[in-house]
Amino acid sequence: MSETLPLKNPPEHTRMRRLLGNPFNPGALTSMRPSIERVVERQLDAFTNALKEGPADFTELVSEEIPVFAIGEWMGIPPSDYPLLRSLTHDQVFTQELFPTASEIAISDTATARLRSYFSDLVSERQREPGTDPVSTWIRNWDAVEPGEATDAVRSLALFMVLAALETSSHLLANVVRLLLEHPEQYLELQERADLVPDAIEETLRFDAPIHMITRVAVTPTEVSGVLVNAGEMVHLMVGSAHHDPQHYEEPARFDIRRRLDGRGTIGHLGFGAGIHYCLGNALARLEAEVLLNALISRRMTSLRIHTPPAWAPRVVFRRMTSLIVAAV
Repeated sequence: MSETLPLKNPPEHTRMRRLLGNPFNPGALTSMRPSIERVVERQLDAFTNALKEGPADFTELVSEEIPVFAIGEWMGIPPSDYPLLRSLTHDQVFTQELFPTASEIAISDTATARLRSYFSDLVSERQREPGTDPVSTWIRNWDAVEPGEATDAVRSLALFMVLAALETSSHLLANVVRLLLEHPEQYLELQERADLVPDAIEETLRFDAPIHMITRVAVTPTEVSGVLVNAGEMVHLMVGSAHHDPQHYEEPARFDIRRRLDGRGTIGHLGFGAGIHYCLGNALARLEAEVLLNALISRRMTSLRIHTPPAWAPRVVFRRMTSLIVAAV
């Protein structure tokens, strides 16, 4: 993980970000929207058909599928590889947990090795046969500035993109639907007021963020709220707790899609981090959630209810809903 962008400091981080550019700029998102809309409609069709036979798992049929298709199609990864990448990603994040067990670390190590191998092969393939996809573009950018250094750098970038895109986005998609179904009066209001979709997404990111803890190491002695953090000391930033701080949010334990948040910093939320490590894919995750909610609204899927309580992976840092069984009333 030390090779990936979130664990880099300047000047390495600055160099990497400059060569990466802004991969999810407005133009890129506009070109990605049609494919995201297609996969959302396809998976909602599958979900709707499954509901005809009884309760169906929204996580399995919808929220786990959309992110891997969105990032996979964008990167030019064969769809046949999506299940493998999704499975490896679920296993890899154990190493980023607070207190992983020895067996979880072993699972994560195995998954990381397979991901490194996969993306090494992908980079080699794009070096032999470059295209217009992002991986080929990153290779060209690196070769133009640092000839011969592209292989390792682009591999870590591609690996990081998939790791960052799948777990967090899947949680957001499942969670926004879960919270709306747990608050049916707000779900009905959203059906009548599509303009509240962005607010529902931001409130979900505050109420139950995909990542509940961010770890940092102080480079220099730093004082935070009267507490001295010495150079080299590790600090765990409890984002999940911060989002429920009554000094910053009125009635923080209340889920409210009318709450106005700007999505950044203390006046919004820290669901995507802050500063130079603010999540690169924040706009893509929001787009996926926006397309999903608008599709649910357009289909008038108001007769849904949670059939059994959601199941969660036993994690502290990365939230993951393993199942959300929904029934049609």
